[in-house]
Amino acid sequence: KSPNPETVQCSIGGGNSKTLALPAFPFTTDLSFPPPMATRRLRAFKRWMKSKGFQWSDALAFVDSPEEGIAVRALWQLKEGDVVAKMPKEACLTTKTSGAREIIEEAGLDGYLGLAVAIMYERSLGGDSPWAGYLHLLPYQECVPIVWTLHEVNHLLCGTELHQAVQEDKALIYEDWKENIIPLLDLAPSKLNPKFFGIEQYFAAKSLISSRSFEIDDYHGFGMVPLADLFNHKTGAEDVHFTATSSNDESDTEEDGCNNDEGIVEEEALAQNSSIDKTASNTSNVGNCIVSDSESSSVAADDTSMLEMIMIKDVSSGAEVFNTYGLLGNAALLHRYGFTEQDNSYDIVNIDMELVLKWCSSVFSDRHSRARVSLWRRLGYSPCGSQNSEYFEISFDGEPQIELIILLNIMLLPDNAYHSLDLSVSVAGNCHESSGTTLLNDNIFPNKAFNMSKKSLLPKNVCDALLSLADMRESLYGLKSIEDDIEALRRCSLVREKKLYHSLMLRINERKILQKLRNYASQPSKTTKHSSPRKKLKRTTKKTS
Repeated sequence: KSPNPETVQCSIGGGNSKTLALPAFPFTTDLSFPPPMATRRLRAFKRWMKSKGFQWSDALAFVDSPEEGIAVRALWQLKEGDVVAKMPKEACLTTKTSGAREIIEEAGLDGYLGLAVAIMYERSLGGDSPWAGYLHLLPYQECVPIVWTLHEVNHLLCGTELHQAVQEDKALIYEDWKENIIPLLDLAPSKLNPKFFGIEQYFAAKSLISSRSFEIDDYHGFGMVPLADLFNHKTGAEDVHFTATSSNDESDTEEDGCNNDEGIVEEEALAQNSSIDKTASNTSNVGNCIVSDSESSSVAADDTSMLEMIMIKDVSSGAEVFNTYGLLGNAALLHRYGFTEQDNSYDIVNIDMELVLKWCSSVFSDRHSRARVSLWRRLGYSPCGSQNSEYFEISFDGEPQIELIILLNIMLLPDNAYHSLDLSVSVAGNCHESSGTTLLNDNIFPNKAFNMSKKSLLPKNVCDALLSLADMRESLYGLKSIEDDIEALRRCSLVREKKLYHSLMLRINERKILQKLRNYASQPSKTTKHSSPRKKLKRTTKKTS
């Protein structure tokens, strides 16, 4: 049972005192979870935060365990609108705050590349770095696939959505290091210790940026935000929200520190560790802030030099407080953050256009395939991705992208129906945009901007094609069955075999989607509902520099 609250005065900054109801002591008498482990590294980190002007709620417990690492839990109930932490921007590790700022700017580096240099430089300083207390808390590197060996990538990710992407990433990051980091050592040999700027150190820094960086503002760009990166992720279950305030007055010569072309993962509007609010002034509910006046400095409530963590829903006593890194499938989560989630409803499987053409070539001539794809494109349809990497998505429920279904219909049209449609498109020059439909062989091919019934687009030959594509996609995983993978996962230890565990989770979830695709194609009569056209999502991975 919690103690009776005691009314105390808490200074939130600038002499602005707030009367808050705080428990008389920080622990309840009947906790539903073990007491927070005050490890040496956490104690040192708290001392460091205090010296840098961080503020955090007495209701937050930082729990450190060998199995799960650091987590943040609520010692008593947190309310929506509570400001539970404030982080000074100048205490964040960015290209603007690092001691390597002049070197980074002289070399013309920015974005993630500049931030990687900043991390390596501060690590080279050891205990003399202003961020020593924070860097000591971080792992040397996060267990994301870019730091796995090539053997591990090829063995554990074979057939998954990540296999090729991670191979390409590793090659591009290596080239990036050769072209940009090695020349730095010649630019400032007296300031940079080569021991801390090798390829291994660069990959380690990139892994930390991938999994922990936040977008701070236009001036600082992306950076490492101590304390904010302690909140773990849970898809679709955001408790606390990272908020950045505007910094228009911080510099007359601002440069955008974010280079969107350097992202390791992209999925529609992928958030950088969390959705971020940028506001001209602090409009959060400071009155509900429960900030420790014994361990934290005071900061003005509307100070744009501070970042905030704000509760967006109530969290009960004893529960873990989660941030969310975006609504991401397991391929994106593993690629960027190094973990997966069971039964992730945002998982998808991609079927490459190349695989579709391979199937078509096994049934028809190459000329037939090229002509049918050309007509499909002229009708206004296109796959996801770019010209060099085109693909179709299969949703978590096993539903294929409508563009794939229409392409298969065109591939399987009788010659007379194909020539009739080809002629009408050539004469009209478009696909009847005004009505949103194309009449073909007693079927209506919906334009992608209109609702549709898929039942009429799933004759037996199209369903058979979908089954063949599912088998071809499944074969990429190798000879082991999904049952073999499930048994391997059952025997696997998450603590001791983290890479194997999460790669198996990814494989199994993808293969389950292919099973659902087979069910979809085997029971087309049940596909009768009208569905709105799906928004095209970008492939979960992207080349990085």
